[in-house]
Amino acid sequence: MEDVILEMINITKTFPGVKALNNVNLQVQKGEIHALVGENGAGKSTLMKVLSGVYPHGSYTGEIHYKGKLCEFKDIKESEKLGIVIIHQELALIPYLSIEENIFLGNEQGKRGLIDWHVTTMRTKKLLATVGLKELPATLVTNIGVGKQQLVEIAKALSKEVELLILDEPTAALNEDDSNNLLDLLVEFKKQGISSIIISHKLNEISRIADSITVLRDGATIETLNVKEDHITEDRIIKGMVGRELTDRYPKRDVAIGDIIFEVKNWNVYHHLHSERKVIKNINFHVKQGEVVGIAGLMGSGRTELAMSIFGRSYGQKISGQIYKNGKEIYLKDVSQAIDQGVAYVTEDRKQYGLILNDDIKQNITLANLKKISKNSVIDENKEIVVAEKSRQQMNIKCSSILQNTVNLSGGNQQKVILSKWIFTEPDILILDEPTRGIDVGAKFEIYNIINNLVKDGKSIVLISSELPEILGMCDRIYVMSEGNITGELTGKEASQEKIMKYVMSK
Repeated sequence: MEDVILEMINITKTFPGVKALNNVNLQVQKGEIHALVGENGAGKSTLMKVLSGVYPHGSYTGEIHYKGKLCEFKDIKESEKLGIVIIHQELALIPYLSIEENIFLGNEQGKRGLIDWHVTTMRTKKLLATVGLKELPATLVTNIGVGKQQLVEIAKALSKEVELLILDEPTAALNEDDSNNLLDLLVEFKKQGISSIIISHKLNEISRIADSITVLRDGATIETLNVKEDHITEDRIIKGMVGRELTDRYPKRDVAIGDIIFEVKNWNVYHHLHSERKVIKNINFHVKQGEVVGIAGLMGSGRTELAMSIFGRSYGQKISGQIYKNGKEIYLKDVSQAIDQGVAYVTEDRKQYGLILNDDIKQNITLANLKKISKNSVIDENKEIVVAEKSRQQMNIKCSSILQNTVNLSGGNQQKVILSKWIFTEPDILILDEPTRGIDVGAKFEIYNIINNLVKDGKSIVLISSELPEILGMCDRIYVMSEGNITGELTGKEASQEKIMKYVMSK
């Protein structure tokens, strides 16, 4: 037991109407990388919030033993004093403060209420060097990419003399290079004796770096796998997560593809703040009826900017070009016009732009098409309930009722609510921007089936994804973007990861 740094025993956590954790047990060895996997809603994040004091002692039952001592954390500061630091999926940085200000926020370096900026800067430089970040300490966080922001969060954790680092979906928003750099950093920390718990749905990353894997399902511990001793495959992990074999991760689709229904020509967009910077450069693409068209590319290639600018000019300025639907030019000057013309957009950021988290499921589902459930600007609540309940059943949204607030849903179920909202607008063209980001393989499979059903009904899908297997597994045709340009077009049959990456690296 000397090598055990953490033991959580019979942890049970209940929310109103829901038992999120049911006698969960977790044991982590000193200096290991321990992966925590499971479907959305399995209880992974809840367990880590219990451990870190976000959910204080008294709000759960069970015991936490850290370095051999019973711990009853009242808040996150108490766990951090002992070297337990959690980095949440939504980064907790303040954009318009500098890197050094963010790293030492709440842990300011100084005496008698005065900050010693020399010490702050010197310590920041040392921490940034440790995580491999070359930015100046005075750089504003808003001016660095998501991958580098993640490294700032880790530097912040190191400033608190971390011994047990908890990372919740740390690579969900990162490109492949940034993900690999982060994983390499965790391996380096392991050599220094730092233990890590990583929550991730990216099973290839888990298989690469984890020493042990604990599987949660429906709030209970299913098993803990020893990567060195057991023969661990992704399929083996999936079986533990979903309780069954998932033989084909991309369901088959047999749909007759029709004529061109949607076409974008000569599309140019300038940055929403910097009017001299062109971010979308003379883009041309089309979508056929019943077709799933993929848009691949690295983060920053312009995929989201393209989608949002098309969807009622939600992004950018000095936008020029033409949009055609069924051969006729249409004008989408705002979101309302886009919806009226049968175009919908599911954002990549479900929490900030996709949902009103403090509203219930019912109101979120009907929000984009209120006129369908109202008369003389008065909402018919009975109609709203019928619509929301039908969507809940069709989309298999796991919830206590349609009156449950969306903030309390798992990521996969939140995604289904967003899809329900935009499907309720009855679109002909549905743009899906990273629709499976941060959700588990079981929920992904359900989303893929929803996509297949939509195109079977004659809808057309534009699928933006950073996951090349997803693009290859789901798309009939693929466009590749790089630096605001379309650099290649491939049919689903001829496409491969190598061919896509060749176009990704093109200028």
